[in-house]
Amino acid sequence: MDDFSAAIGSALRQELGHSHHAIKTVMRWTNASERTVKNWLACRNGPNGLHLVQVLRHSDQAFGALMELSNRDAVFAASEIMTLRSQMLAIVELIDLMFQQPPSHRS
Repeated sequence: MDDFSAAIGSALRQELGHSHHAIKTVMRWTNASERTVKNWLACRNGPNGLHLVQVLRHSDQAFGALMELSNRDAVFAASEIMTLRSQMLAIVELIDLMFQQPPSHRS
């Protein structure tokens, strides 16, 4: 098992679990066969080419693992911070909307 296969397989298992549903999810993302996806999740080998791109489009954990393997984790951390910032702004907007609506009165 190489570092790449282990990192991607572990990331996918961490994000999706070990269930058959996880296998089906990755199959849907990549159009890879069931056997291929099982091998990725078992860390026997990792996705390459178009399959890797498809996995990275859908899996934040796999993307983070790849960034860490390529010593680009600082870039990923900045990306995570920007994602969290966007999520926090959306929450603040929802809170503001709640306070803009007049309170409901029960009779």
